[in-house]
Amino acid sequence: MAKENLVTSMEDKLWAAADKLRGSIASSKYKDVVLGIIFLKYISDRFDQRYNELVAEGDGFEDDRDEYERFNVFYVPEKARWKYIIEHATKPNIGQIIDEAFIAIEKENKNLAGVLPKIYSGADIDQRRVGEVLMVFENSDTLLIEEDALGRVYEYFLGKFAFMLGQGGGEFYTPSSVVKLLVEMIEPFEGTIYDPCCGSGGMFVQAQKFVKAHGGNAFNLSVYGQELNAETRRLATMNLAIRGIEANLGSTHDDTFHSDQFKDEKFDYILANPPFNISDWGQESLLVDNRWKWGVPAKGNANYAWLSHMIMKLKPTKGVAGIVLANGSLSSQTTGEGNIRAQFIEEDLVDCIVALPDKLFFTTGIPVCLWFLRRGKKRKGEVLFIDARDKGTMISRKLRELEETDIFLIADTYHKWLKNDGYEDEVGFCKSASLEEIQKHDNVLTPGRYVGVKEIEDNEPFEEKMEKLVSELADLMAESSVLDEKIKKSLGAIGYEF
Repeated sequence: MAKENLVTSMEDKLWAAADKLRGSIASSKYKDVVLGIIFLKYISDRFDQRYNELVAEGDGFEDDRDEYERFNVFYVPEKARWKYIIEHATKPNIGQIIDEAFIAIEKENKNLAGVLPKIYSGADIDQRRVGEVLMVFENSDTLLIEEDALGRVYEYFLGKFAFMLGQGGGEFYTPSSVVKLLVEMIEPFEGTIYDPCCGSGGMFVQAQKFVKAHGGNAFNLSVYGQELNAETRRLATMNLAIRGIEANLGSTHDDTFHSDQFKDEKFDYILANPPFNISDWGQESLLVDNRWKWGVPAKGNANYAWLSHMIMKLKPTKGVAGIVLANGSLSSQTTGEGNIRAQFIEEDLVDCIVALPDKLFFTTGIPVCLWFLRRGKKRKGEVLFIDARDKGTMISRKLRELEETDIFLIADTYHKWLKNDGYEDEVGFCKSASLEEIQKHDNVLTPGRYVGVKEIEDNEPFEEKMEKLVSELADLMAESSVLDEKIKKSLGAIGYEF
């Protein structure tokens, strides 16, 4: 079996095992229980691997904390190691053992202080089922399949939990296909990258994948993020640790608008999926702020507060941002948003706008858009519009996903346009519009206004088409007749004949 299939099979198997916990505890705690076990397995595997290397070297450094830290490996105390946990997996106090393990790990690794979930000994946790989940991970041979296998499992589980939690899951998870598209378009190869509402850190994980896929050194990309929700920030810390990503997430969880953890920093890249259309973001206490160079954002909607904040965070000559927003941000004219957008356009800060299809997100079925903002634009005086509303494939009744071919097509179109190398406008899909043309459209940035409508090819002869339509109509009428008879029969059975 191919390595990819082995990992996928493992993910499904582990999810099925972890799903045994569902119903026995609250869904939010269920998520923390399972992700905590994955994290424990990961750091213990990494520790064991490094420990064995040190033993083999024979210099007696296997208990030297520095020998782990310099390889970005967490030091795991003896009673927190996976082997010890598994030896006690069937004990009735396994939850207490795991909680004590996490307390010991936090004590040894200050950057994990207050991060790990110490909830396993709670009265609402089924200890037997926790033990069963532990044993499934013990038998999965994750480290033998692929070095990054547990990282992939963690990402897979985050997506599953986000889908299961629906509206509540969106605050920590952005669909991976959307994240991949953002990263492929801005190409964060080296420098500093920032997400002011980083959720569980998915943007950073994908950025690291991009660097590795292109033969770069992930350590050349410095990661900065901020998150308001304390629980979600803990998820981000664990998710990034699973991937070996060193990140500065600020000193604490906090509100980006009111307590910017990186107030004096400027960044090469920004990737963000801010919460859509937040109505209560505290505008009243931020009326005077140097971020509102283009005007004070609307009190009832934070969309333009996010855009303004991120533009101000870009390095002045080369910074680029990719941002997910609700479609309303492209055309709103109320409470000064149209004026702010007009100034963005006039200052030539808007590089590209992509309209995406609906049903990409767990939290909403509405279509969204991607804003790409750039300092020091290569195509001055122009904006690329891409209409990708017809892309993607339905993977369930309510959820769509962008395929690799969709991501490549959109990103490749953007890069060809940036380089002015082989790009051509395509009716119904992409158009490079001048600032003057956009201003004639009242500074509305909806791609459909610019790309036009693709002509539908119809080479079917009229006679053949009519024959097919008449046949389909006959079938529908026959089906309708059968249904009419069934309805009459059912009504007659209860005394309502006609």
